[in-house]
Formats: sequence, structure tokens, C-alpha cells
Amino acid sequence: MAEWLGRSAPGLFPGFRPSRRLFLRAVALLVLATGLSPARTLLGAAEPIRVVSQTVGTDELLLALADPEQIAALSHLAGDPNFSAVGAEAAPYPKLDRNADAEGILKYHPTLVLFADYSRLELVEQVRRTGVTVIVFDRYHTLEDAFHNLRVLGRALGPAAEARAEKIIADSQAIVDDLARRLEGAPRPRVIAPSTYGVIPGAQTTFQNLCDHAGAENLAATRAGLVGHQPPPVEQMLAWPIDYLVVAGDSLEQALAPYRELPPYAFMPALREGRAVLLEPWQLSCVTHHRVRGYLTLARALHPERFEP
Repeated sequence: MAEWLGRSAPGLFPGFRPSRRLFLRAVALLVLATGLSPARTLLGAAEPIRVVSQTVGTDELLLALADPEQIAALSHLAGDPNFSAVGAEAAPYPKLDRNADAEGILKYHPTLVLFADYSRLELVEQVRRTGVTVIVFDRYHTLEDAFHNLRVLGRALGPAAEARAEKIIADSQAIVDDLARRLEGAPRPRVIAPSTYGVIPGAQTTFQNLCDHAGAENLAATRAGLVGHQPPPVEQMLAWPIDYLVVAGDSLEQALAPYRELPPYAFMPALREGRAVLLEPWQLSCVTHHRVRGYLTLARALHPERFEP
């Protein structure tokens, strides 16, 4: 465009000398005619990346990889320590409303919105139809899934974020490898994660992933064959050889209190004898690389002898 205005036009129209104002007007007309973003014109300016995260898991990924100026808004749970591993880091950033609709997301002028496959489908489609780039994450059961998600978001954010992703992956893998060496040959205590919601986690859950890396046997998977979060076989559970209950909360007493009057847990020797491991509230359901901290917490509680100097 600049070449045409500066050289070709005088040949066609003798005496014509384009001004800078005319050049900019021509560029503006081209933008309007083609629908190009004003930040991606022939002037070459790149549109700044602005990301909105709609879930806790994507909050954790975004805070790990993005430059601060790339973060437009986080989910409404980003600062809640019951769900988020990064509550303190999330504090400075705007948060979506609890039931934010497409308008509530788009008011932050995002260029990228992060969802999970459990986000409301109609919300995802409404945002996508506006032309904003959308990433829907659908892998989160294992640490390898978390590594995959780091790389996906890193590519979307740029080279600096990609480098951060690889550093996080390398550091996390080193911790996991060390943990595996420490626990090699150790007996696997038998555990369950009780719930007041009428279901417990079996195979293919974040709790199973915790057990796999912390040297524990999840009886819901091995004894009952449960996959995902399913209603437990209440009568059979009373005969399970449970070594420890794995619970989450601010204190062990507070975490065990709901189960003291709730069958079948109220009748389990592990509960009556206080045989339980306490995790931070967010660790039972963490879907990102931060789950490694949960591996360490559970492993240290179940295998203290493997961590002695």
C-alpha cells in the first residue's frame, strides 16, 4: 500500500504527492473494507494478547505461563483456597462473576478465552461465534495430561510462555522421578477418599492419580472396580481393609467431622481410630501440574520412613 501510494500513483497522476494523512486514511478504509483487526493492519502492529480464564484449572495454567499484562480476567474461584492452588497469585486480577455469561466474559475484551469440557456448551459457543479464539481443555486426569495442557497454552501465548511451560514440566518430572525412587518397593497403604455427596473416586480420577504417585492403593478402584466418581457399595465398604481415609480441609478434626455421623463411614475403624491423612482442600481435585504438591503431601504422610534424612 505504501509503495503504491508513494511511487505508482505519481506515475498515473502527474504531480500527485500523497500526504501521511492520506496514507493513514487509505489504511483505515482498507481495515473497514476487509474486516481486519485495527491492531493487525498493514502497519504490522500485533494485537496484544488478552486472556480470560473461565475455570480454576485454566486459572492455574494461565498464571503459570502468561505475562501479567496478558491476563484479562480469571474465574470466580481463582482466589478460593478450597479450589485453587494459586489463590494468592490470583489476587491482583479481575474475576468473572459466578455465573458469567458471554457478555460478562467479552467485557474484558479478550483475544483468547480458556474453557474446559465441563464448561457450559452454550457459553463456549456464544463466545466462539463472536470470533474470539477459544481453547477447550479436555484432558486432566493425569500429570501427563497436565503437561499436554501446559504446552497447548504455551503455544497460544508465545515463545516466552512455551519456555516457561518446558521449565515447569522438567521441574515437575524431576520431583516425580525422585518420588518414584523413594517409594520403590514400599508397601501400598489402602485408602479411600470419603465424600458427603454420595459418590467416591475410583479409577480415572485425580484421586487415583494421587494414589498412583504417592504409593497408595485406592480401594474404590481395586475392590469395587469403580471408574470415575460413583456411588460406593455401602455394605461391602464396611469389610474393606482401609488403612487411611484421605480427606481435605484446614484441620483433621474439621475434615473428619461430617463423617462421624454419616454411614458407612461412621462405622469404619479407620475413622473411629483417627487414621486419616489431611490434604489441602484444593489438592484432591487439582487438574494441573500443581498436583505434584499433593503427591508429596500424601506420600510423606503414608511413607514417612522414605523421607528420613
